[in-house]
Amino acid sequence: MKKPFGKKSEEKKEEPKVEKKAEETALVDIDYNRKKLFKKGVNLMADEKLEEAITVFEQALRIDPDNVETLLKLGYARFHIDDHHEALKVYDRVLDIDVTNPEAWNLKGLVHYEQKNYSKALDSVEKAIETDPTYGMAWYNKACFLSLLNQVPESLEALKRSIEIDVKNARKSIRDKDFVNVRVEEGFKRIQEVVVLESVRQGYHTIGSIVWTTFLDKKDAEDALRKLLEKGLIVQNEKRDGLSRIPVYDLAPNVAEKMGKEKKGLFGITRKKLPKPVKNLKELSQAIQIAKEAIEEENSEKAIEIFDEFIDPKKSGEQMIENFFDEHREIRLWKIRLKDRGDDYIAENKEKMLILFDNVEVTITKKLRSEIS
Repeated sequence: MKKPFGKKSEEKKEEPKVEKKAEETALVDIDYNRKKLFKKGVNLMADEKLEEAITVFEQALRIDPDNVETLLKLGYARFHIDDHHEALKVYDRVLDIDVTNPEAWNLKGLVHYEQKNYSKALDSVEKAIETDPTYGMAWYNKACFLSLLNQVPESLEALKRSIEIDVKNARKSIRDKDFVNVRVEEGFKRIQEVVVLESVRQGYHTIGSIVWTTFLDKKDAEDALRKLLEKGLIVQNEKRDGLSRIPVYDLAPNVAEKMGKEKKGLFGITRKKLPKPVKNLKELSQAIQIAKEAIEEENSEKAIEIFDEFIDPKKSGEQMIENFFDEHREIRLWKIRLKDRGDDYIAENKEKMLILFDNVEVTITKKLRSEIS
């Protein structure tokens, strides 16, 4: 990103080439300057510099006043500085351009929600759903607004619809205070079961990792596991943890087949692949080497790809949660930041990232020696 300025004092002859390239880019793409400003605004939002982002988005709109993409970001930035009146004006401007824009209707609903005008908020998200019946977040917001209006059965139906579209909405609802009116309902308890079942399907097998990934209280998670066991949807086994044994959960074989989970045998453990601890630790160690290379190279795409190894429960995610809880959370955050800011974010946080992976590697090496001996 900053390479054009890297050798300014050393090789002046190269400067015209950089300028020419910029001119050619601008000539080929008539929207070049707006896109450049738009990207700058998005990066400022990622850094939580919302006032500066607003200024940049407004500059971009001078180039193309009817650009919906820019208007939506401007409205969102104004919404987050609590400038609700101006945010509504921006969303209405989008709807003047395209009255069927579901995102604008949904975001308008969120503004009304912040103003505690839940009836207007509900009206807006219903218009979003009319335009796009598969818009999971609009269904989720509809469920929130109905709950706040104490329309409990309707709220549960909307929440179930949102979960059918995107199962992640089930987990999100667990800690959402907007559902305080429906949390005691039996229908909501079943949603907690769905959340736990999905967590197990994704590869989280212990009570600790299930609580971490679902945001449920331990008691609620245990209640959900008990009900799932009674219904025959999951099976329980045990694994050794030092001198003690801890319960582990997996999908029942018939359920695993229906949900598209890889077969692991009756108890979710394949003994032929043992010693599993050694295998897992070696995979982590190899992934760390690749991660460190990506960080050293300041290659954000490569880093994002390898960070998934430490996050995805089908890979080493559960191992990380059990052994490196804080580091797992930090890597998840880095992946989000890298998607927003790319190579620049690695450059700014390079040392911190390398130290974390060095520390994890030291611990893994000690564990490997212990397991092998």
